[in-house]
Amino acid sequence: MPRIQRFPIQLRFGDEDSYGHVNNVRFLQYLEDARVQFIHLPLADSAPDGAGQQDTLLDLIGPDHFTLVARHEIEYSAPLNYRPAPLDISIWVTGVGGSSFDLGYQIAEPDGSASYALAASTMILVNRTTGRPAKLNDAQRAALEHWLGEPVAFRRRSEA
Repeated sequence: MPRIQRFPIQLRFGDEDSYGHVNNVRFLQYLEDARVQFIHLPLADSAPDGAGQQDTLLDLIGPDHFTLVARHEIEYSAPLNYRPAPLDISIWVTGVGGSSFDLGYQIAEPDGSASYALAASTMILVNRTTGRPAKLNDAQRAALEHWLGEPVAFRRRSEA
């Protein structure tokens, strides 16, 4: 069964721009915050063979590899103004490729009453020595597939 992980995201007063709402670039930082928290989560019941329940996705990536962002897509659905109460950002895996994986996100009110953005990122596993893409191994793939869910349901623009 796919799982979605939710993290609280605290807005900062400085996130607002001169238009009085949270600047679009800050949303990328919110995605990064959630992504970093996600790869540091203990694998627990999603730990593949050979990994401990306290291991993380970062542990499975190991010291010889790292991940790079290859692509981001964000669809903003409502303006967001500063307030002291945190938002929720949901993150899940939407696809697993040979050397890449896709993440989906939603930035919303904790009670689900409003959504401010949907987003997707493609991450590439890279060999630290060669700087080239590296194939996901079976353990990495199994851990990612535990979080596998639906693709992000972006509204599509009509063709002009």
